[in-house]
Amino acid sequence: MVIVITGPTAVGKTDLSLFLAHKLDGEIINADSTQIYKGLDIATNKVQDTEGIVHHLFNEKDLRDDYSVFDYQKDARKIIDDILARGKVPILVGGTGLYINAVLYDYKFPLKAHYDYEGLSNDELYKMLLEVDPNTNIHLNNRVRVISALNYYKANGVPYSERDKDYNLLYDTIFIGLTTDREILYYKINKRVDKMVEEGLVEEAKEIYDLKIRSKAVMTPIGPKELFDYFDGKITLEEAIELIKSKSRKYAKRQYTWFKNKMNLKWFETNYDDFSKTEEEVLEYVRKKMSK
Repeated sequence: MVIVITGPTAVGKTDLSLFLAHKLDGEIINADSTQIYKGLDIATNKVQDTEGIVHHLFNEKDLRDDYSVFDYQKDARKIIDDILARGKVPILVGGTGLYINAVLYDYKFPLKAHYDYEGLSNDELYKMLLEVDPNTNIHLNNRVRVISALNYYKANGVPYSERDKDYNLLYDTIFIGLTTDREILYYKINKRVDKMVEEGLVEEAKEIYDLKIRSKAVMTPIGPKELFDYFDGKITLEEAIELIKSKSRKYAKRQYTWFKNKMNLKWFETNYDDFSKTEEEVLEYVRKKMSK
């Protein structure tokens, strides 16, 4: 049995995962696309105290490395199989829903050897896409996504717009989602950013800035790129921090939309006043599911 713990940022996923790992003899697998990298501990809110629980796929890659969802799929499945073989419980924890689904369902990704579309206009590419995927909602001027959808079809024989309808679940899985009132969540996000700044977020970003690393790993998470603008003198530190808060709130909103449209989660309300009540409620639900 595999357990998934997901939800928006600042909702308590890490604490719940540690609790369940202790109770169920589990090992934790990172399901956050940015926590795989070294050097972004504060920006990605990486767990600091693992409480003796084995953690996988944290701090595995250098910030200059290219690491895709396809790479994650292969690595995480290998780890899950190993954990299950040793009689323990794999617990996937994180807010990157695509990573979670890619591991647990039989997602297929196009190989890196893409087809040649050089010389074709956006209109020509879009016409090609409509022929194989008439229900696409990708805009014709979004060339990167159009090409990605064409590659997907050629690799899988399935239209990109149909990709989520017929996937099979590869593991017996319990899907847990943590949620809370939107205004409470936004308040918690703002306070978390303040705490990250106190813990050295600016200094962490400055080290990366001085190393001149501008890879996808650095420019994807919220925090470093906003502070880079501050280091460049484009905005004040106060403006950078407010931008981080604003983007984090918007990201949480997008996460909710993705989870509700793409994942079949059992939702639990986060009790910030007494989180142990949330923990016990989830544990009871998981134990009932595992006993069936």
